[in-house]
Amino acid sequence: MDLTVVGCSGSLPGPDSPASCYLVTAEHAGRTWRILLDLGSGALGALQRHTDPLALDAVVLSHLHPDHCLDLTGLRVLRAHGPRPAEGDLAVHAPAGAGERMARAYGVEAPEPMRGMTFSELLDSVPVTVGPFRITPHAVRHTVPAFGVRVEADGVVLAYSGDTDSCPGLRPLLADADLALVEASYLEGRDTTRGVHLTARRAAEAAVDAGARRLVLTHLPPWTRPEEAVAEAAPVWRGEVELARPDLTLTV
Repeated sequence: MDLTVVGCSGSLPGPDSPASCYLVTAEHAGRTWRILLDLGSGALGALQRHTDPLALDAVVLSHLHPDHCLDLTGLRVLRAHGPRPAEGDLAVHAPAGAGERMARAYGVEAPEPMRGMTFSELLDSVPVTVGPFRITPHAVRHTVPAFGVRVEADGVVLAYSGDTDSCPGLRPLLADADLALVEASYLEGRDTTRGVHLTARRAAEAAVDAGARRLVLTHLPPWTRPEEAVAEAAPVWRGEVELARPDLTLTV
């Protein structure tokens, strides 16, 4: 299973990265299966460097803030009006109300249905199967209903936190993960609001507590220097603290 970072900027696109979007691929039954974890602001353009968006098998939205879902509207345009028509409907697994939320984002005078997409509601700890992928959402702590996403395939586990602060859902999400992709929007001392995001230190603590084997920090906002996040997490994490960056591909 491979993870490609399409975009990893936190809260909004940055000068060097789109907002959140991660392409996960695996070989199964003689072909490549492709799912997206989030499709945030600015990510659809960068996605085309890595795969044909019409070849996606599913999109999983962790929550419905624009920096995690807004480019689904552009994907609707491509599927409906691109140089070749999309075949069948695209499965979108997302929190409740995602279809209506995206219809409002797409429509100008009134909501317009997201034709060519089928929305299914994510439920806490209830797995979804897409080809070789077993996808299990875990409810996490954010300002809107949000899920971390655990993806299992080929005997390995990728755990993606989405947006969250420390919460009970992180332990089963990250448990023994081969790769934990964890948001670190905040820094200790600088960002004191709770219930929104993890600091780099709390991200590392959650990964250690759950027994994750590899930690990749992501969702740093444009105003945070990456070395600050690494320095904060390093005393807690037992190995190398890695950073997500656009176009990075990691084998899980």
